[in-house]
Parts: sequence; C-alpha cells; structure tokens
Amino acid sequence: MHQTRKGQQWYFGMKLHIGVDSKTKLIHSLLTTAANVHDGKMLGELLHGAETRVYGDQAYRSQTAAIRQQAPNAKDFTNQRCRYRGVVDEVERGKNRTKSSVRAKVEHPFLVIKRVFGFVKVRYRGLAKNTERLWVTCGLTNLFMVRRRLLGV
Repeated sequence: MHQTRKGQQWYFGMKLHIGVDSKTKLIHSLLTTAANVHDGKMLGELLHGAETRVYGDQAYRSQTAAIRQQAPNAKDFTNQRCRYRGVVDEVERGKNRTKSSVRAKVEHPFLVIKRVFGFVKVRYRGLAKNTERLWVTCGLTNLFMVRRRLLGV
C-alpha cells in the first residue's frame, strides 16, 4: 500500500477497481492497487473481452487503444472533456450525462461493499491480505444483489 495526495489531503491505502456488467450490476472482475496508481492504467485488466460497450469516467478517456486491444468489439463510451479553455460544449455535456446514467450502475456494488459488509477501512497491513478479503467480499456482494432472484421472491 502507498500514500498519495489529493489536493491538500494525504491518503494512505489502496484502491479497488471493479468491472461491472451494466445489465445485472454484478462484478465480473476486480483489481486492487496501491493508492498512488492512476485509474486509467488498470482498464485493460478489468475487461474480459466479450464487452460490446465500455463506460467509464474521464480517468479512462484516453484509453481507446487499451479497450481495442482487450475487447476488439467494444465501443468506447467513456466521458469526454466538455470544458476547454473556459468554454462549455453543451452537446458533449449532454452526451456525458447520458453516459453517466449507465455508468452510475457501478456505484451500487460499492454501496453494498461499504454499507452492508462494512469494508470502509482496510483491516490488514499489505495489499495481499486485503485483496483476499475483497475477493470474498465481492463474491458475497454478487450473491447479495441477486438474492431475490435466487430465492424466487
């Protein structure tokens, strides 16, 4: 694990990167990194290859080559810059809003991980032990989100 600074605030820890199916909201891939690793560098490892569309925030906007390499049939639906030199492009802003409504589905597994299972702070020292705990937590998160379908309720 490592430390990094965002603004004037220092953080120590790790990041969880997950790949989520937009229809079922289930986690299909997970990756943990130190806190100082940029999100965009991990995109290629989160794709499984059968995607048709890839949604992401602006951290992934220059990763078209990585998307094409890992998932050749996928289209890039990452948010693009809508403000350039103080001028707002309203068309691009509207496209980003539409993309964000689909992209927001990735936040639901994070809600379950943090609020239901209490994974807000890391319990162990080191990335390996916390990664093992996250594998179990993400598996339980998938079961939690499909519990009604599994029980037939």
